[in-house]
Amino acid sequence: MIPKRRFDAVIVGGGGAGLRAALQLAEANLKVALISKVFPTRSHTVSAQGGITAALANVSDDNWHWHMYDTVKGSDYLGDQDAIEFMCRNASSAVYELEHMGLPFSRLDNGKIYQRPFGGQSQNYGGAQAIRTCAAADRTGHALLHTLYQRNIAARTQFFDEFFALDLIRDADGYVLGVTAMEIESGEPWVFEARTTLLATGGACRIFRHSTNAHINTGDGLGMVLRAGLPLEDMEFWQFHPTGIPEVGSLITEGVRGEGGFLVNKLGEKFMANYAPNAKDLASRDVVSRAIAQEIRAGRGCGVHGDYVDLKIEHLGTEKIKARLPGIRELSMQFAGADPITDPIPVTPTAHYMMGGIPSNLHGQVVSPAHYGPEEAVPGLYAAGECACVSVHGANRLGGNSLLDLVVFGRAAGMHMIEHLRENPIPRPLPQAEVEKSMARVARWDRKGGTETVAGLRGEMQRVMQDHCGVYRSEELLLAGLEKLTRVAARLPDAAIRDHSKHFNTARLEALELENLLPIARATLVSALARTESRGAHSREDHPQRDDRQWLRHSLYYCQNDQLDYKPVKLKPLTVESFQPKERTY
Repeated sequence: MIPKRRFDAVIVGGGGAGLRAALQLAEANLKVALISKVFPTRSHTVSAQGGITAALANVSDDNWHWHMYDTVKGSDYLGDQDAIEFMCRNASSAVYELEHMGLPFSRLDNGKIYQRPFGGQSQNYGGAQAIRTCAAADRTGHALLHTLYQRNIAARTQFFDEFFALDLIRDADGYVLGVTAMEIESGEPWVFEARTTLLATGGACRIFRHSTNAHINTGDGLGMVLRAGLPLEDMEFWQFHPTGIPEVGSLITEGVRGEGGFLVNKLGEKFMANYAPNAKDLASRDVVSRAIAQEIRAGRGCGVHGDYVDLKIEHLGTEKIKARLPGIRELSMQFAGADPITDPIPVTPTAHYMMGGIPSNLHGQVVSPAHYGPEEAVPGLYAAGECACVSVHGANRLGGNSLLDLVVFGRAAGMHMIEHLRENPIPRPLPQAEVEKSMARVARWDRKGGTETVAGLRGEMQRVMQDHCGVYRSEELLLAGLEKLTRVAARLPDAAIRDHSKHFNTARLEALELENLLPIARATLVSALARTESRGAHSREDHPQRDDRQWLRHSLYYCQNDQLDYKPVKLKPLTVESFQPKERTY
């Protein structure tokens, strides 16, 4: 008999978005379960370094309208302007709320929250550099995660740590009634029944070989949504952070350049002025990543193989580096063998963030767009954080907006879930066939034998994506990648778990993760191949220009037959004038 637990709400994912939504629900005296693949404070939000962006005007003159403009421009005009306004308008209150919860922000001499410059942020609609990103040294995500976790403990959120969510439970009328899950230690299956379900499972950059993401970032929520017959949005847009440590992938925050660091090639040239004359090293991330890639292509990369550039901060001085960038110094010394007080840090573009994801609205409701008709919310299903696509990031996310996205839309989802629970007080019958279908999918990995290994197939998939869907793309490259990925996926039925010792459940977990990663990789290649333009992080060498006439629209990928649909970008904000698409320069 499979253990069954019933809650008002089940949250899948213990990062910033999941914890913020859970807190909203638990403080409303609702019964909340939070399922996390790892202990919540080890969720990937803990890796966010540089800060959370909000127009507090603590250092320089600022307002949320300028923040909104920068976010729309940064998205290369693919972001939905109603969602962007909602996020930027609520940014300051979200930060002050975190401050009152006890988040230990760094402080200015006058006691106000410390803010630093970040890329793509300006004053007065594209004017001087804005100083807008609120920081707790270079460990802002760490501070945020621990703060929210402690508040959830106080609010009596029920945590199910080291549980792996398997599938959505959906009835014939389309209502989502909870999830199936597996306890990782024992392999025991569970059913979590709830009238509302929130997916906050983070990104999926582990489809790539080199990534700043933790190994847990395998797109589990996205896989669940695809298996339920729902679409994913804008999967061609993956951000390559310009400054990751080569081979290792560890992130060197944009805050380093915000504090005054700069990039140089092997000739010692500060090359960013050639690509972004005004913003230079603080241009938008897609611009800086392409600049580094071009320097390396031109033979001006550093090192024996010429495959990275140097990030210099020694001129900032020992005291400032130790005070403002202690974690970065530690990472650099540990993984690059360079002490930034005396040595440059080697960096190269690395897969970092997923701009696309599960289509959702301002309230965190997952929406299933009808063909060329109005969007309809999937009853009882919500998504927030990196796994969701609202879309506030469009084709390129600005630094500091990810933590903001988590808390603003995590809170909004929690509030709407409370409303939904009040309007739907009676649980619907749980379809047992859906549970059995999920258990059968898990059971196939109990068999022995097989000619393929999970690790081998996963490695091949990651190499295909790294080689064929990186910073620069073309039809020829993408078609070849899709063909290779098809061959890799076709071998999945021949894979089996060979280690049936005490490590069996971990091996089975990796197999189930691969079942999520492969269709996400396919969605990425199919969507990228179809979009015949260059926009934000999607750079087509065979289509180098942005094409607003044909491509100012979101893509929607369905698993069945690689079907693609499209929906228009929402250019109309909630209360202010629209920002019309124009040439994007820094």
